[in-house]
Amino acid sequence: MARHLRRWGPVAALVLVLTACTDVDPGTDPTTSASPTGGATATAGPTGEPTTEPGAEPTTEPATEPAGTEEVPVYFVVDTRNGIRLARELREVVGDPLVGAVETMVAGPQDPDYTTTWDPATEVLGVEDDDGTLVVDLSTEARTANVGSEGAAMMVQQLVHTVTGAAGAEDADVLLLIDGEPAGELWGTLVWDEPVAAEDPLDVRQLVQIDRPAEGAAVTSPLTVSGEAAVFEANLPWRVLDDAGTEVEAGFTMTSEGQTFAPFSFTVELDPGTYTVEITEDDPSGGAGGEPTVDTRTVTVG
Repeated sequence: MARHLRRWGPVAALVLVLTACTDVDPGTDPTTSASPTGGATATAGPTGEPTTEPGAEPTTEPATEPAGTEEVPVYFVVDTRNGIRLARELREVVGDPLVGAVETMVAGPQDPDYTTTWDPATEVLGVEDDDGTLVVDLSTEARTANVGSEGAAMMVQQLVHTVTGAAGAEDADVLLLIDGEPAGELWGTLVWDEPVAAEDPLDVRQLVQIDRPAEGAAVTSPLTVSGEAAVFEANLPWRVLDDAGTEVEAGFTMTSEGQTFAPFSFTVELDPGTYTVEITEDDPSGGAGGEPTVDTRTVTVG
C-alpha cells in the first residue's frame, strides 16, 4: 500500500485505564446515565433492550468521505521512427494524485501500442515535495528491468514526466529513492543519485498524441478527438477506420502552432459501431524519412 513520506517528531502518549467494579442488586433494574453536561439517559425496558428517554438526542458516527478521483497524465513508452519515445494517457486515479500517477505508470497502459518496462511488482512507497524537488520512493523491485541504455534513459524520463505532469510542475526536478535510499546505479546502465529534470518534449515525446477519447471508450456521435502534436506547418492528417480496417472518414486538422507541441481538436460524425481513429505526422518528404509517427484510439460509438 502506498504511503506518504512524512517527517515525524517525538510523540508522547499517555494511556490511563480506569477499572471500576460495582455490585448490582439482582432486584434492581440496571440504569445507564449520561454525563452531567447532558445527553441521552438509557434504561432497560421490559425486553432488556435499552430505551432512550424523550428529549434525548441520539448520536451517530460521522460518515467517512470517499476518496476523490483526479485525472492525471501518465506516460508510457512506444517505438517510433525517432527511437523510443514517451506517449501519454489521461487516467483517473484515486487519492493522492502523485502516488496514483506513479502506480498507474508501473501497472501499464490501456493502449496496446504503448508499454512500460517498470517491474509491475514495484510498490510506490511515497511521493513528497521536498522544497521544490519531487522525491519518489519505490520498493526494491524498481531495480529490475531488462533494458539497454536508451530504454533506461527513457524509463527515467517516463517517471519524471509522469510525476511532474501529475503535480502540474513541469519544471520541477525529480529524485528517486529505493526503499528510502538514493537509487544510485540502476539497470546496469546509469546512476540516479541527484535530482533530474524533464527533458525537452521535442526530444522525448512522440510527436503526435491523442488525449481524448481514451482507448476503448464508449462514445456518442459526433465524436470529438483532441490532443497535442508537434508537426510540420501545424498540419495534422487524420482518418477513421471501421472494425474491418476500411477507411470511412478522413481529413486534416491544424494545431495552434507548428514545430512545437500545441493542441488540436476535430469532430467527426459516425454511425454506431467500433472504430479506430488515427492521426499522423504530415510527411513532406513523401516517406524518405521513414514511417511517419501515428497515434490511434479504438472506440465504440453508441
